[in-house]
Amino acid sequence: MQVSLIGGSKPPLWAIEAAEEVGKLIARRGATLVCGGMRGVMEAACRGAREEGGLTVGIIPYYEKDKANKYLDVVIPTGLGLARNALVAASGDVVIAIDGVWGTLSEIALAKNLAKGIVVLGAEWELSGVEYADTPEEAVDTAFRMIEE
Repeated sequence: MQVSLIGGSKPPLWAIEAAEEVGKLIARRGATLVCGGMRGVMEAACRGAREEGGLTVGIIPYYEKDKANKYLDVVIPTGLGLARNALVAASGDVVIAIDGVWGTLSEIALAKNLAKGIVVLGAEWELSGVEYADTPEEAVDTAFRMIEE
């Protein structure tokens, strides 16, 4: 199983803490964490997953692999800029969004277009067709329920 984790590159502290916990929980369930491979929520989730022995994959917007965060096991340099969001959205069996703004919303739209299940944790916007969670545990439980359905 693969879980795409999306969110902001300059998040508030609560989002960093939540992302790290989500990463840990994904790894404990034996799933691969896929993300945009950069800083912020992505880096925090990868750090958490790695602490639990999980596999992390980053699909980065640049050609240079050294721009990726240091907690990735696999770096996929695309040179696609924001267009790489489509690859991140498509790669997960489900998508978990934590915080974020326009880039995150674009990934949610792409995931919806691909009929992916989406769980949103701590965002201020209201979207139809997505599930909302109040805690990292609830987000991951909901995501895995969606995969099993």
